[in-house]
Amino acid sequence: MPTRARPIRLLVRAALVATGLFLPAAAGATPPAPDRAAERPAAERSAADRPAVAIAAETAVIPEGGTRLTVVLSRPVEARAFVMERPDRAIVDLPEVNFQLPPEAGRKREGLVASYRYGLFAPGRSRIVIDLAQAATVARVATTTRPRDGATLLTIDLARSDREAFRRAAQAPEPPRAAGPPAREGVDSRPLVIIDAGHGGIDPGAIAGNGVYEKDIVFGVAQGLVRRLEAGGRIRVQMTRDRDVFVPLAERVRIARDARADLFVSIHADSISAAPQVRGATIYTGSEKATDAESARLADRENKADAAAGADQGEGPGDVADILQELTLRETRGFSARFAKGLFTRLSGVMEMSTKPHREAGFRVLRSPDVPSVLVELGYLSSKRDLDLLLSDEWRLNVTGQMAEAIEAFFAARLPPAIARGTEAPRIGKAAQITPAQIGPAEIGLGQIAPAPVSP
Repeated sequence: MPTRARPIRLLVRAALVATGLFLPAAAGATPPAPDRAAERPAAERSAADRPAVAIAAETAVIPEGGTRLTVVLSRPVEARAFVMERPDRAIVDLPEVNFQLPPEAGRKREGLVASYRYGLFAPGRSRIVIDLAQAATVARVATTTRPRDGATLLTIDLARSDREAFRRAAQAPEPPRAAGPPAREGVDSRPLVIIDAGHGGIDPGAIAGNGVYEKDIVFGVAQGLVRRLEAGGRIRVQMTRDRDVFVPLAERVRIARDARADLFVSIHADSISAAPQVRGATIYTGSEKATDAESARLADRENKADAAAGADQGEGPGDVADILQELTLRETRGFSARFAKGLFTRLSGVMEMSTKPHREAGFRVLRSPDVPSVLVELGYLSSKRDLDLLLSDEWRLNVTGQMAEAIEAFFAARLPPAIARGTEAPRIGKAAQITPAQIGPAEIGLGQIAPAPVSP
């Protein structure tokens, strides 16, 4: 036992030192002078405000059929726990926590806990979502200090429950509202593109066989695309998330609409563990009816991201309310299809495309009635060839470069020559403000276009 406890104590001590809460004293050192906050450096004064560090977690069955989740933290935190149904989950809300848990944490079933996940849920807030193996309630949440090393033990005790009692206890909290776009000084007439890195925070998305998360892969690609667009100087860019944080699906759409964006590009990566031979990128546009069963299943899975993070699933903006909005939506989807075609043309020369490179499905993030929107599945994490490319810096550079060129070409084709050269630009992507002469005939679906050859 002592030999196993020593590494844990060292980890705890390292975490406490990192947060400024433990400073080892040298032998024979004199006691420190009284603390005078005003005289301490700013970095030292803010140590207590830094996020607590979670360094270990374990589940165990407790008497009478209950299950306990214990999380080892560098310092105490306030925790609030509740349960939700459809699906059955226990939610633990915390202030921001720096989770430094091993990759396998949360994947093993134990008693009432089928699995659990954790991460940043909103700015300044973290969350642990526990998938329940059966109906259960949160019997106790407590924090204690472990005497041997000063670490904080956060314990969440789950107790078995019948369905009726569970339903009475279940809550559906309002999802957090992400911060709106910063106010801009003056008028910038360049088109605005919203880049949406899928998933994030407590929602990891698909998980590759080597443990890599979809949320991290697509965030890296999204950042690369933003850099390429900013370097070009012709497009304004905003991200729905600029770090590893959860953003509800409806909020992603709301961010684009509130900013009066001209284009919305959502970036994802798929996974089909039962078919590792399937690979290639697919571009999706929004539709009430999916192109095929596979697209319908993917949209349904992506649309459950809020539930996976323990957030309520509202319909959000984009529902057709009247005939005028329906016409706007129809015209907006025409713009979406046109951009999808141009994006396919560019990407097909630098990456493998799927057998049906353009598909339609009812993705919630593509429901904006007045912002042209596409969702790009870059490839399959279940395919070793795709995964190797997704993790390649050279491949990302080529792909983001072509995506940036497709975006710039999309707007250049819709602007009169004088505006394309950089003079005052009207709103782009707002259907009611574009004339038929500017947009030309409606585009056909990309499923009818043969993919261009791809270099090996």
